[in-house]
This record gives sequence, structure tokens and C-alpha cells, in this order.
Amino acid sequence: MNITIRETQHSDLTEIMRVEEEAFGSKIEAELVQNLLNDQTAEPRLSLLAFDGDNAVGHILFTAITIGESTVKASILAPLAVTPEAQKQGIGGKLIKAGLAQLKAQGVSIVLVLGHPEYYTRYGFSPVYPHPINAPYPIPEEHRDAWMMHVLDDTDLSSIAGTVTVSDELGKPEYWQE
Repeated sequence: MNITIRETQHSDLTEIMRVEEEAFGSKIEAELVQNLLNDQTAEPRLSLLAFDGDNAVGHILFTAITIGESTVKASILAPLAVTPEAQKQGIGGKLIKAGLAQLKAQGVSIVLVLGHPEYYTRYGFSPVYPHPINAPYPIPEEHRDAWMMHVLDDTDLSSIAGTVTVSDELGKPEYWQE
């Protein structure tokens, strides 16, 4: 595979939707992504597509968030999608690394994700707990380690606390059930 990654353009929407639907086997995540791409409260956002040649095989989306009263620049990763035939080949990791590098260059300090700890810890994420940064909806105790963060700079976490505010679209409770 010859993987290239680039920022998405409006003309990529059909490909983004196809990748999301194939990756998740449903339209739920694809519709979430489409809605997030149109949600003004999700800006600034970063949307990246991974290609194998001319074929889109992966997509990642980061949208802006706030953490309590903090003014630290932060984003949330949701969702990450790789088509079934391209999975387990490092494409998701390449999308994560490319996204984190671009966000760091844009001055983002913290990236949060609600996802599988054994996967995301490979890319520098660690559980948020014991830091007092709360998800928009309570995370059940048995899934506490799925609420993770990656600090991209030397931000002092001791001064950051509170509940995360996400975009209007991502703030729906159905997206917070791990």
C-alpha cells in the first residue's frame, strides 16, 4: 500500500461517507461526520483522508472543544474510520499521527478521545483519570480508562478542570456510550 494523507475538501464528502459507512457497517457514524462537517460549533476542525493510490481508505475528524473555564486550545478525536480491507495495516495510526502533528502546529494543547485504551495508548493517549476533566456525559466506571487524552505541549494540567463542552452535534448522549 502507498498511503497518502491530506486534508479533506468539500468535494470529498461522498468518499468520506463511503469510508465511514464501510468502516462501521452503518450510516450512524457517516451521518455524524456529515453533521459535524456542517456544525459551526465544531470549528475549528481538522478532517483528514487517507488514500491508497486514488482510493480513500481512512478518515479521521477532530473538532474543537472547551474544558471547563480553561482557555487552553483543545480538540476531540471522533471518529476514526478505516475501511475493512485496509484495517490492521497501520492506516489508523498514520491518520492519528498526522492529525496530532497538524493540531500541535495549530497551537492545540490537548486532544481527547473516547475509545479503546489498548489502541489509543499506542499513539500517546493516556486515561484522563485522575485529572478532573469530565466527559460531557458520565462515563461508567468500568469504561473510565476509555476517556483518554494526549497532551501535545507543556500545558500544566493542574490548572485545567471541568466538564468538556463539545459541538452541538457531538453533544448528543447517544455518542457517549462506550
